[in-house]
Amino acid sequence: MVAVDVDGTFVRSDYTYDIPRFQRILSRMRHAGCRFVVASGNQYYQLRDLFPGDYDELSFVAENGAFVKDRTELIFTADMPEETVDEVIDLCRQYPEISNVLCGVNSAYCQRGAVSQEFFELTKIYYHRLAWVDDFKKVQDQILKFAPTVPEEKTYDYYDLFLEKLKGKIEPATSGHGSIDLIVPGCHKASGLKRLAERWGISPEQCAAFGDGGNNIEMLRYCGHSYAMENAPRDVKSAAKDVCPSNEEDGVLVTLEKIFS
Repeated sequence: MVAVDVDGTFVRSDYTYDIPRFQRILSRMRHAGCRFVVASGNQYYQLRDLFPGDYDELSFVAENGAFVKDRTELIFTADMPEETVDEVIDLCRQYPEISNVLCGVNSAYCQRGAVSQEFFELTKIYYHRLAWVDDFKKVQDQILKFAPTVPEEKTYDYYDLFLEKLKGKIEPATSGHGSIDLIVPGCHKASGLKRLAERWGISPEQCAAFGDGGNNIEMLRYCGHSYAMENAPRDVKSAAKDVCPSNEEDGVLVTLEKIFS
């Protein structure tokens, strides 16, 4: 299994990747009996659209492990308890500078009056199914996680706040830059990969992972072969066994070409 993060890892900053090159590598991987897994904090429907024509043959660990799909079969979705959902909503409402996204199985949601139209349009880049609602507490959906955006310079202040105030109920995960995910405890990219690996009879030593942000650390530690991107911070590089070229230099594809030469 090869698992790749997306933002800052697989795609360049303009959200492109070398599709013909990837197709050639994917063909080699199939011939070798190796599966390709997209592992991201982003929504499944956004990730799927990155791979038109291929997504039914790929597997996905989306929403930071809260949504796991083996090709066309959905095998796991997190289910945040209603009382925890309400507690997160109440806590975030105490801090007006937080722009929050509620992430469900069927769609993601923004609350009218709480975020701007500009934020909504920016969020649609990462959540291709996104809807306005009047009140988060009235959403009828199975809740996977929250995705609050905070001022970038306060990312780790809010990370610590969520860790303290919601301890035992949610776990914060962040790739920095003001983005934080609030997820069900024990639900992260590594747990999603483990579900797939056990399903396929694959050991961690038969897995490779690529990532650049803090929300990839568990995944990098889980896999027997792990690569931090050159653009990754020091703690991510420390969690990985190797470092590969940056996302702007197509580091994932460069490395996979060597592995599957």
